[in-house]
Amino acid sequence: MTSRTANLTTLVSTKGQVILPKAIRDQRRWSAGTRLTVEETPDGVLLKAAPLFPATTLDEVVGMLRHDGAPLSLDDMNAAVAAEAKRRARG
Repeated sequence: MTSRTANLTTLVSTKGQVILPKAIRDQRRWSAGTRLTVEETPDGVLLKAAPLFPATTLDEVVGMLRHDGAPLSLDDMNAAVAAEAKRRARG
């Protein structure tokens, strides 16, 4: 944290809302609508930008793009990618 943002204060509203000082929002690049995670720590509350996508494991995503049929060779896959690139370049 820079000295510019070291001693800023804010209030908790009657609805439990807290306005983060602009200097903090700017420093963190948190614009309106940024989702934050809230963690309680021994020193207070920690706010962090929430990940755009939920954490996943390899086991959770394996097989999501199943291929029916015989396995393709690297040459077959490269040819398919090149054909799609050509198709998109035309359209």
